[in-house]
Amino acid sequence: MSDKARRLFEALDLDHDGVLTREEVIVALRTKGPSLAASGVVPIWGVQDVEASSALFDTADQNGDEVLTLEEFAAVVDRRFGWS
Repeated sequence: MSDKARRLFEALDLDHDGVLTREEVIVALRTKGPSLAASGVVPIWGVQDVEASSALFDTADQNGDEVLTLEEFAAVVDRRFGWS
């Protein structure tokens, strides 16, 4: 797991409970996305609309429990953003 994936996960975990919900991913990418991209935490093309954020969540939620652990999240974003 990359440090970039860990930092992005922590930035998106709005309630700091150690898991991401669909709503957190969507809201955090909409509100924090531009500043995260500007600081290099996420590629600018990784900050997209609600549908793309929701699709990212669905791809990462391998066990279908409607929350993402750091491991689930990192497995997808490391591959998608070329961080691994």
